[in-house]
Amino acid sequence: MKKITVKIFETINDFPENWNAVAATNHFLQIPYLKVLELSSPTNMQCFYIGFYENSELIGVSLAQYLDLNKLESFGERDNCFKTFIRNFIFRNFASHTLFIGNNMITGQNSFTFNKEISFENISYLLTQCSEELIQFFKQKGIKIHLVSFKDFYQDCAVEFKKFAFDKIYEFNTQPNMIFELPSSWNVKEDYYNAFSKKYRDQYKRAHKKFEGISMKELDLDEVVLFESRINELYHHVAKNAPFNTFFLAENHFSTFKSQCGNGFKIFGYFLEEKLIGFHSVLVNDAILETYFLGYDDQVQKEKMLYLNMLYNMTEFGITHQFKKIIFGRTALEIKSSIGATPVMMSGFIYHSNKLINRFLGKIFKKLEPETFWQQRHPFK
Repeated sequence: MKKITVKIFETINDFPENWNAVAATNHFLQIPYLKVLELSSPTNMQCFYIGFYENSELIGVSLAQYLDLNKLESFGERDNCFKTFIRNFIFRNFASHTLFIGNNMITGQNSFTFNKEISFENISYLLTQCSEELIQFFKQKGIKIHLVSFKDFYQDCAVEFKKFAFDKIYEFNTQPNMIFELPSSWNVKEDYYNAFSKKYRDQYKRAHKKFEGISMKELDLDEVVLFESRINELYHHVAKNAPFNTFFLAENHFSTFKSQCGNGFKIFGYFLEEKLIGFHSVLVNDAILETYFLGYDDQVQKEKMLYLNMLYNMTEFGITHQFKKIIFGRTALEIKSSIGATPVMMSGFIYHSNKLINRFLGKIFKKLEPETFWQQRHPFK
């Protein structure tokens, strides 16, 4: 292996011409999606785009995100308790400047891709080199990075990284990624319904009965722009009631996403008496369908089982459009398992710049991470 060098870009305008060709295996490292981040990233986030070169040839790309948590309006308002107060105090005072190698806005192994075979050993050292160069970049600006996190690796990758550059970095596992591997024999939504056991067929019928009176339609760009204020209102309602947040989407995020990615980004509106009462969005990543942000009116959600119906609709969209799997992400684990998704453990790696804090990071992290108790459901015959 010849020596691989790292080049960090602050703007997409400086990219080499073959960036997209090198990033061909992952849409979330290609220019249309990265342009969305550049034009509509959260107000407390700055993105960096990383090229890996062998001699003068671009052979791989990566993404990094800097988050200034001092600019965050709220870490999440669902859990109003002393533990949450302590957690927020610690984050604001000891972890307010955080660097992610990877994408903190989506779930999955999207932090790097190469157009040739590169060993896990080499990748692990390249990713740590990226973090070190960005730490120096911020140091020159008078900003000290508190936390560095390498985000979302499947277990085969994490095990290998741990053998090399990540051997002394704390590995953490938070909530699993809920993934639905769709059987190739399913072609229509009736195949999905017929696979349920009686209990979950009854749940499906009950949810659809509650859903009566609501219409769903895919929104084009003009409609996303027209409804964007309401979309943001619905998104913020759900986001603020999450147990923990490190960012909130920019107000122009959804329209920017639709204008840049076209059919690669789909947003569906839910209407009751012509009023938008919810939406869900999905990302198309070749044969994989990735669920993205959603929002809803809480009163309608409770009455109409809106969230559960959204999950059914995403699944049926995946089936009828012949996706191989749907990535549902880390929230609402139990209800997602009830529609067929199964948990897949993912690892991250994290360290603190303060050596004393870093020494006890494992114990601190376990105390701060909100505990989630859930029961996996098995809905199929």
